Amino acid sequence: MLPGEPSHRPVLLREALEGLALSAGDIAVDCTFGRGGHSRAMLDAIGASGLLLALDRDAEAIASAEATDFCSDARVQLVHGSFSTLGQVTEQLGWRGRVAGVLLDIGVSSPQLDQPERGFSFTKNGPLDMRMDTTRGMTAAEWLANVPELELADVLHDFGEERYARRIAREIVIRRVGEPLLTTRDLMKMIEAAVPAREKGKHPATRSFQAIRIFINRELSELEAGLIQALDVLKPGGRLVVIAFHSLEDRIVKRFMRDQERGCSARQSNELLQPLAIRRMRRIGKAIKPGRDEVMSNIRARSAVLRIAEKTAS
Repeated sequence: MLPGEPSHRPVLLREALEGLALSAGDIAVDCTFGRGGHSRAMLDAIGASGLLLALDRDAEAIASAEATDFCSDARVQLVHGSFSTLGQVTEQLGWRGRVAGVLLDIGVSSPQLDQPERGFSFTKNGPLDMRMDTTRGMTAAEWLANVPELELADVLHDFGEERYARRIAREIVIRRVGEPLLTTRDLMKMIEAAVPAREKGKHPATRSFQAIRIFINRELSELEAGLIQALDVLKPGGRLVVIAFHSLEDRIVKRFMRDQERGCSARQSNELLQPLAIRRMRRIGKAIKPGRDEVMSNIRARSAVLRIAEKTAS
């Protein structure tokens, strides 16, 4: 962690390690380094002869690692990149088809939520940024300043499952002319003004903030790319472990693992032959959720769902 940062507790740490089933000398990948909790445990599992690739699209996460002794570990390759760069990076390292375990811990991290200047949380006022990679791309404020009303409503509905998506979009488009959206508080107030009823136990801005963040960071398409590339880089018998934090992500993961287990159609070179089912993965166990003790000690773990699959064919 960087000096002054709050401590970060990796979610479902024991369950993730058990799911990965790493051994001494293995090659492993942590696709979301964060503050290194899962990565350090993976290093312990692969021992002195193992190798680890730690990816993160957040430049601050990379800086956090560089401020510690993590980068001095000869076993570690630390790379600033997103899920969709997994295939390219492992190809450059010569690791394609040799990886024993890949971990994807999806969504926004506690350090990102806790920093007002990142703009992820409406509970802390700050610039309306929301980018996971602050070195590139459009901020939430820039997008909201010009997005057409219908497109905004679709994003709120599709990515946030927001029932008042059209009302909120209309309110934002009308008000932004005289009240530019520059901070998280600006956006929160507009959403509060648009929502006619309150959902018990949930702030009216929760779903909209989630939806805008997912859209700005292309989180679902990044996840889909990461899943496909993880399967490609794993060796037969290698494990994929994914931790998701809301239903949109988890549905993508569940469907991907199910489809790979059932098999997809592929033809041999002779087109007269019948299609063959290629079953590239098998699911390991059922979905795992945090226990009561973990949720009590880390409330952000309450919505986590962990799924495990093993590669069966190349």
